[in-house]
Amino acid sequence: MGRKWKLVICITSLLIILGLPTEVHAHGVVIKYTSDIEIEIVATYDTGEPMDGAQVLVYAPDDPSTPWLTGVCDDKGHFTFTPDTSKPGIWDVKIRQAGHGGIIHIPVGEDAVATGSSGGGYSGLQIVLMAACVTWGIIGTALYLSSRKTARKRA
Repeated sequence: MGRKWKLVICITSLLIILGLPTEVHAHGVVIKYTSDIEIEIVATYDTGEPMDGAQVLVYAPDDPSTPWLTGVCDDKGHFTFTPDTSKPGIWDVKIRQAGHGGIIHIPVGEDAVATGSSGGGYSGLQIVLMAACVTWGIIGTALYLSSRKTARKRA
């Protein structure tokens, strides 16, 4: 196969890949809450679709291994509960459905924050790892292409 055909195939492949849909849904989970006397949980996939019927496990700060309360989200992904204020600290709420799930940590007591959420964004470690992978890919591609040029000059 000639050089021209290889170039045409590469360019065509690149155009096909770039023409594919850019929006991908991997079913990440976003859990938000508001807190007053009772805590309202809103659980959705990152597409915005509510996690209706998702299993909810609430863990009190004094026993993080045994659920203090269990339940399910309604058809809009909502779940409401009233924590025991005699147990101040960080309450953990786990939401799971069909292999997808998340956890949110809710402060209860004097130092409680009014609202919060889980999900959204990347951690610093994830950003550094992604940048390192992209850099490694660019360097590797450049080295591969330069070695092919050197091999052709020798031949």
